[in-house]
Amino acid sequence: MDTDPIERIETKIAFLERANAELSDIVFRQHREIDSLRKQIAALASRLQAYAEDDAPRTPEQERPPHY
Repeated sequence: MDTDPIERIETKIAFLERANAELSDIVFRQHREIDSLRKQIAALASRLQAYAEDDAPRTPEQERPPHY
């Protein structure tokens, strides 16, 4: 006994709506994570730039020993 074709279509639509909502949530979380990572990369890039622009050579007393 086959189920009603309209009932099958409604079931498929409900499944697709749920899958769409789940994917939308995942994309939103990924977007937030990407924004956070971009900010972290920008902060690190600015720190590296500031370090590269520091022209004063370091003396051995300013360097940490390798075991620290």
